[in-house]
Amino acid sequence: MPRKSRDKTFRMAFKAKQYLRENWGAPFIIAFMVMLMVCAGMLALGNEALANEVAVYAYYSLVVGVVLQLAVFIRDERRKGQAEVKPDSHDG
Repeated sequence: MPRKSRDKTFRMAFKAKQYLRENWGAPFIIAFMVMLMVCAGMLALGNEALANEVAVYAYYSLVVGVVLQLAVFIRDERRKGQAEVKPDSHDG
């Protein structure tokens, strides 16, 4: 593998890892999208029962992902609020 493409691959992997570390719900939301595509394929092949079963797990994954993203949002807002409202120790 040429050095430039290897460096680019490492940078992309680092960015992806950093994104997933900052957005806890992202893996669950991605899993939801993948499972939903699998459901569409199963329905196209006529396997409705299995598609419905996978759809249930897909929606559970979506709920978990949204709750985690909400937790990250609340955490980040609290951090912003604490950074903006620091007590002034020089008040007399």
